[in-house]
Formats: sequence, C-alpha cells, structure tokens
Amino acid sequence: MDKSTNQIAESFQCKYQVFEKGSDPALVEQAYKTAFERGKTEGFYPVIFLLEERGVEWLTEIAAKDYDRTEIISGCKDNGRELLEEYFHDYTEHLEGFPLDEFIGEETEGEVVNSFCGYISFHDGMLEADTLLLEIPVQNPWEIIGYLPMGGWNDCPGPEDMISICKYWYEKYRAVPAAFTSDVMEFYAPLGLNGTDPLEAAKEHYAFCYDRVDQGTKSGKLSELAAGLKDSTVWYFWWD
Repeated sequence: MDKSTNQIAESFQCKYQVFEKGSDPALVEQAYKTAFERGKTEGFYPVIFLLEERGVEWLTEIAAKDYDRTEIISGCKDNGRELLEEYFHDYTEHLEGFPLDEFIGEETEGEVVNSFCGYISFHDGMLEADTLLLEIPVQNPWEIIGYLPMGGWNDCPGPEDMISICKYWYEKYRAVPAAFTSDVMEFYAPLGLNGTDPLEAAKEHYAFCYDRVDQGTKSGKLSELAAGLKDSTVWYFWWD
C-alpha cells in the first residue's frame, strides 16, 4: 500500500475501505454493491476511487483551491436535460461526412456492461493502484460530485453541470455516480434504463461523453451504444 493512501482516505472525513494495488477487482465491486444496499438505511452512498498518480494530483489541486463543496451542491440547478440537449446539438451540428440519421445507424448489437472496469489494469487484470471504497455521507447521489468534483477539462462537463446531469439521471433512471478515476466515471444503474427508449438514452450518453460512441463502439453509431445499454447496469464514460 502506498504510504499516502490512508492520509488521502482520511481527508474525505467518512468511513472507508482500502483495496491494495494488485488486488482482485471483483472484491471491490462486491464490496460496493454490499455497501450500496447498506447505505439505503444508513444514509450514505458508496463511491469507488482509484488513487492513481493523476487522480491524487487532481485531489491535491482541488484542495489547494479551497474548494467549497457546500457551495457547489447548493448551486445545483434542475437543467440537466437541457444541458444534454445543448451538448448533443453542438456535437452533432458539425458531424463530418454524413447526416444525423446515418450517425444514428441501424445496429442491433452492442456491448453490454454489467461490471465496473475503470480501475482495472490493462496489464494483469488486477487493481491498477490502491483503491478506496468511500461511504460518502450525502442524502442525494448527485451530491457525490461535491466530494469528488469531476470534470472541467477537455470536453468533460464541469462540476456544476455534472451535478445537474447526475441529478437528472438519478430522477430519470435511478443511476448513481459510482466509480471514479482521473479520466473515467462509471454509473451504477440497477434498474437499467428504467423504461426509457434505448436510443434516447444513447443520445444522452453521447452528449455527456462523445467518446462513448466515437471511441467506445465498433461502428461509431449511436444505435450500437443503444443496443448495449438495453441490458447494461453499469454506464462507462472515458474522456480522452
């Protein structure tokens, strides 16, 4: 275990569990789902956080800015749907080479994702770095972003927009922010799409992170993402 791991964990001022680098990632997911059920009665939401170097640098930078989590949480707006519609319009307005209906496509098969993977090493399939399972003491899952202010670089939504989108997705799908690295965010959606049309959901996912389609599908079509989302309980986003 890295000597700074417990120090970083303590800075969150909540209960936590440490999984050391090289551990079986299945143990982390099992612990998360157990904590998720327990949190329903104990008043917290669990979060997985990978302590790779860039993630630690990110936390250090945020702390140096005197980040006010209460202020950003209280400023949450009910405009998550509108933000996603705006992002989708902006990203599809400049599609090169083909019209929107061709971008949507007619794919009938897509990758189904039911396990977290952002913290897994590509080299050996084990934990890439020390990993925390935090019990974040918030009443609402979108408030997790107040503790882990994800976003604000490249085309990743900033923390304020991120909170609004997370609020919208929880109310619509019951999806919650679950796992974080410095450039990956995964949601746990135990109800799947909760009755929403898969293509509608795929458009929102593309608006949130266009690389989910551009680099995360074989065909580069929205319909491929939609086909996979139908049976997925984990939503994966990576900002290149």
